[in-house]
Amino acid sequence: MTAQTILLSEAQGAGAALERALVLATCTAVTFLYAMTVTIANVSLPQMQGALSVTPDQIAWVVTSNIVATAVMTPLAGWLTSRFGRRRLCNACVLGFGAASLGCGLADSLEELVLFRVLQGAIGAPLVPLSQAIVLDTYPKHRHGVVIALFGMGSVLGPIVGPMAGGWLAEAYNWRWVFYMIVPFALLTFIGTLAFIHDREAGSKVRLDWLGFLLLSTALASAQIMLDRGERADWFDSAEIIAWAALAGLALYTFIVHSATAERPFLDPRLLADRNFSVGIVLIFVFGMLNFSPMTLLPPMLQGVSGYPDSVIGFVLGARGLGTLVGFFLMIFASRLDPRAMIVLGFLLQAYAGWQLAHLDVNPGAADVFWPMALQGFGVGVLWVPITMVSFSTLAPAYFSEASAVFHMVRNIGSSIHISLSISVAVHMARTSYAELAERVTPYSQSLSMPWVSGAWNLQEARGLAALSREMVRQAAMIGYVDAFVFFIATSLAVLPLVLLIRVKR
Repeated sequence: MTAQTILLSEAQGAGAALERALVLATCTAVTFLYAMTVTIANVSLPQMQGALSVTPDQIAWVVTSNIVATAVMTPLAGWLTSRFGRRRLCNACVLGFGAASLGCGLADSLEELVLFRVLQGAIGAPLVPLSQAIVLDTYPKHRHGVVIALFGMGSVLGPIVGPMAGGWLAEAYNWRWVFYMIVPFALLTFIGTLAFIHDREAGSKVRLDWLGFLLLSTALASAQIMLDRGERADWFDSAEIIAWAALAGLALYTFIVHSATAERPFLDPRLLADRNFSVGIVLIFVFGMLNFSPMTLLPPMLQGVSGYPDSVIGFVLGARGLGTLVGFFLMIFASRLDPRAMIVLGFLLQAYAGWQLAHLDVNPGAADVFWPMALQGFGVGVLWVPITMVSFSTLAPAYFSEASAVFHMVRNIGSSIHISLSISVAVHMARTSYAELAERVTPYSQSLSMPWVSGAWNLQEARGLAALSREMVRQAAMIGYVDAFVFFIATSLAVLPLVLLIRVKR
């Protein structure tokens, strides 16, 4: 081989390596963009609630609608890729994601904001599985371990940067800038996907079970509306809630029957024949339930009850991302251990973090919230790897693609359900606690008759009654949040017996 040939070969190798690195960087940026927006809206929920004049359970739709839309559209990622090709799909999703984010910032009502959040979740749903598939296809198998670790940094850093930057912008300007800040990131990412993402094969027409997709979408959307509206409409004393529940049940039953009888169903029920995958689906469902609930409960609690500014709230929520980062690094070395032990440890960490949050008072210090959130994030990092390993350990490779879509869909459904239930618990217990406190406020109360106890709460003046009512609302709201964190603890512990059903390969 001549020197000229060697130099040409080295140049070609260096060029290919650079091209792969640029593809990896672009896909990591896509994941970072999506991961950043998953939690960024939580920081400004109190501001949005005040600006749009809505209640705590209504403002939660901003979070749950996005998650449900993501869950519904995630299984479509494979079909969309085969139909339109990776390049066109990736470009369209990034550009549409940025446009939907801009629409969120421009929204003037709750209905508009929820609509654009639905679009944001639906358009962004294919981005993570698509980016992961591109990365794995670009690099040889012997480098997948290192590449996936680098690629995963985008999903870990997003929840750190998003809340911190969003909290600062919301405090300096207003809640709309939480969404405006996404637009330049989306444009930069779009330039990267336009320049470096290419298709190796042309898109092909693959049949989709549209009936199954529509039935599942109807079931999920109806169930979510029922949960979001339940507390406000007085649950099953309302004809509206009964109608949503009936529609969800009917659509789910029809979907199950259709999946069992169709030749090519939207989701293949044979996946559940694998014992580990069935147990893993339940575990990832509970994992999803625990994943975002504290991040939805804390911002309104810290601002509405304790008066924290958005910048501090963003800093506290960023602690969860830091904890997750540490957890992922730990699992690089601990992944060889028994996954059952790591799953138990992860759920116990979640329960302990919830126990710490349930012991907060109405005036917590930043450190009192920072460390439990970091611990909760650490538990998320510890749980993700062993649950994923267990779920796919005994599954046939032919089912990996569809099983991955189901896996992520169930995780997102768990998140939306638990957020709705947690908000319902907090709102219901706050109302109940206020009623119980009000029973004790009478002219005959000995404690309130003492001037050094009552202070500004003079029952003889309208101003004193108003001040006392505000404090009762604050205390009752805190009791509601504490009860929601107790619900979080119970969820963390209830799933532990399922670990005994996991079959570990020897």
